[in-house]
Amino acid sequence: MGFEVRAATPEDAVGIAGVWAAAMPHLVKTARGIEAELRTGSSRIVLIAVEDSGTVVGYGNVYLPAPEDLAPRVRITVQVSPASRRQGIGGALADQISAAAAAAGAHKLLIVVNDEDDAKEFAIHRGFEIGRRMAHSRADLTAVPEPTRAPAELRLVDFTDVDPRRLWEANTAVGDDDPSGLSHTPEYDEWLARDWGHPDLRRDLSMALLAGDQVVSFVSTTADEERRVIWSNLTGTVPAYRGRGLAKVVKSAALTRSRDAGFEQAFTGNDAANKPMLAVNEWLGYRVAAAAWTAEKTLQPVDQTPEPAEQPSGPAEQTSEPVEQQR
Repeated sequence: MGFEVRAATPEDAVGIAGVWAAAMPHLVKTARGIEAELRTGSSRIVLIAVEDSGTVVGYGNVYLPAPEDLAPRVRITVQVSPASRRQGIGGALADQISAAAAAAGAHKLLIVVNDEDDAKEFAIHRGFEIGRRMAHSRADLTAVPEPTRAPAELRLVDFTDVDPRRLWEANTAVGDDDPSGLSHTPEYDEWLARDWGHPDLRRDLSMALLAGDQVVSFVSTTADEERRVIWSNLTGTVPAYRGRGLAKVVKSAALTRSRDAGFEQAFTGNDAANKPMLAVNEWLGYRVAAAAWTAEKTLQPVDQTPEPAEQPSGPAEQTSEPVEQQR
């Protein structure tokens, strides 16, 4: 059966959600959330592969670098439904997404590759070098321990009681420390529309510790109510407050709230060398359920500046395969 690669539109959200559910079922990727991303995002190019029957069978996106970035490392994504692999769909998406990244001035490409021989060979064949191992973990929410008490001088709240700008500042303070390179916080206005306003974000299940009005530690939670699963999108502690076990406080509170709200399973992703966060997760009952790898490819030497090239048109989207952090 033939297929075409084209720009994604909000009307493709259900099909894209189906690709994610088949390829990476542990992630929270609802059709409602994907539709909102396609309507509001402006920092990605999103392409899909569609069979002659009209079924969406593949997905690709590229994060566009900021104009002022010098020799940027640009993150891309390529996913194909397992039943539709080995038909050239992934290769076609990878070629077009890589071309879009190069046109946007990328110096390097960064991608996440599933921990399967075929997936790693696919990346290596296209010039990527396999890098850091990622761990995807699952916890049974019925078995999570009771929350850890917050220090007396800090106030534990959910995101309904947080100033979004203060949360953005905390995101910015921890995001660039991620050793995998997968975490990035955009400028405030974009973050406000894209992340804070995301339909899958459950502010009542996302927790923060405040020193006055400053967010010093936090965990953001996205949820799929239909499947009764949550994803810990980002857990972080600002540098001045690290080493005090605050990640355990916010995350244990978030998981027990999720359990009490009727959710059944929790998932998260970590750099496999992030031992402090992995230790917190093990205490919370997480067990590694799947793995992946980062992979990088250099497109051009740093001292070569490409001529401006036209970028593929079409809506952009913001979804994440986020890496949880302990700082």
